[in-house]
Amino acid sequence: MSINKILMVDDSPAQLNEMKGAVSELGAQVFSATTGEDAVNMAKTENPDIIFMDIVMDGMGGYGACRELMKDETTKNIPVIFVSTKDQRADRVWAEKLGARNLIVKPFTKEQIIEEVKKYA
Repeated sequence: MSINKILMVDDSPAQLNEMKGAVSELGAQVFSATTGEDAVNMAKTENPDIIFMDIVMDGMGGYGACRELMKDETTKNIPVIFVSTKDQRADRVWAEKLGARNLIVKPFTKEQIIEEVKKYA
């Protein structure tokens, strides 16, 4: 499997730009959303190969969005990687219980993002 579509989800335009920049050289089509609701809808319409998502956002946050994605037959196999400032053991356990594949702590490096993409390429 190759990574052709990446969905980036964060309510901060600066963080979205930084995440997009991290994968810019990979040649994948990058979509972005600023809410969990938009992320779920976009995942259903665009069918990305991987999703990088913040946890704390207005409205539906990353945990809620991940829960919805994992319940849906069309999106449940898309790898979700949380990118968040939340770094407690409980956050990692909760992310795993919801079906996320990993949690990258902000501030992240470009290499951390690319490493996750390569795991699923």
